[in-house]
Amino acid sequence: MTITDAIHQAVLKVPASAWTPAAEPDGDIREGAWIAELAGDCLTGWPKGLRLIVRKERPHPGAQLRFTDADGMRLTCFATNTAGEAIAALELRHWQRARAEDRIRAARATGLRNLPLHDTAQNQIWLEIVQIALDLLAWMPLLTLTGRARLWEPRRLRLRLFSTAAQLFTTGRRRYLRLAEHWPWTDVITDALDRLHALPNPG
Repeated sequence: MTITDAIHQAVLKVPASAWTPAAEPDGDIREGAWIAELAGDCLTGWPKGLRLIVRKERPHPGAQLRFTDADGMRLTCFATNTAGEAIAALELRHWQRARAEDRIRAARATGLRNLPLHDTAQNQIWLEIVQIALDLLAWMPLLTLTGRARLWEPRRLRLRLFSTAAQLFTTGRRRYLRLAEHWPWTDVITDALDRLHALPNPG
């Protein structure tokens, strides 16, 4: 939700002891991220039982801070009426939902902004194809990429990996893929292919 001036002032008054380290899905502590629950005047006039959770985290290199940020930390917050749940669990649930929303945004940019065909059945086939492509885009980085490459958007994946010039040839009954040595992301592609081949065969 939007950080109003009242919420921003409430965040500045949160004591250091009230901040709890944010959690990763596997239970580990998320480095550089803390959360706290706000109370007091900033919730005046809100529905009873509403909880306001704020997160502060170190911005990634090169990120521009906003005037609502504080002490060099990026601030975000959300409201929930879920009672009896630890704020770390609530923040993790919200963070994972944000990843789902990000997938939806990527889907709209990839092929779901407009239905290209006139017939309903044809558009249904188009949607199925796009959904298959989105599944591949979701799983491929998780299974084959490491580091920041895992966070690349579909457009960046297309420009850096999928549009790479290469030559496919067969010799000695074996098929080879020859990539351009000068391409900056050749190592990313070859490492990804090695990890793909190393995955266990489900059959």
